[in-house]
Amino acid sequence: MINVDHTVFMLCDVQEKFRPAIAHFDSIVQSSAKLIAAGRILGVPLIVTEQYPKGLGRTVAELDISHAVVVAEKTRFSMLVAEVEAVLPRPPSEQARAVVLMGLEAHVCVEQTAAQLLDRGHVVHVVADAVSSRSQQDRLLAFERLRQMGCFISTSESVIFKLLRDKEHPKFAEIRALVKLTSPDTGLAKM
Repeated sequence: MINVDHTVFMLCDVQEKFRPAIAHFDSIVQSSAKLIAAGRILGVPLIVTEQYPKGLGRTVAELDISHAVVVAEKTRFSMLVAEVEAVLPRPPSEQARAVVLMGLEAHVCVEQTAAQLLDRGHVVHVVADAVSSRSQQDRLLAFERLRQMGCFISTSESVIFKLLRDKEHPKFAEIRALVKLTSPDTGLAKM
């Protein structure tokens, strides 16, 4: 179950150099931005990685990651590098039981990160409209493997409403502004 007090958001490698190569890149950014903003409002910690930023650039400017607990550079495909390991204790603490994954690429970094998180005992939620690959085939097969491994596949709005749980949540009015516009219908969530 996703719960504000027991969830961490992880943003994987949404960098400028990937923009021309990733299908529906702008939609991925839009859904990720909605989640990140909701997480900031609700106090959900954010962990960010950047794959070889010297060559691939930093996280895209459209994503405000200024509140991130850590922004870690990496060359490994999994996000679980030393800086990330330092903020995700092993075994998972109650504060980091559920991990919500978004970013690039579904069949490489997201999948390898999910596998390691599952091995460590985390409950992993992969956000379909905030995760993509260069090819739809790789993306769809990755979602199939992720499900088989035990991940939950969800959407950005579903995650947000699970975190809110109730219209009477004190932050509902702030969140309502984020979900007022529906996510783009790109086919990314169709599996």
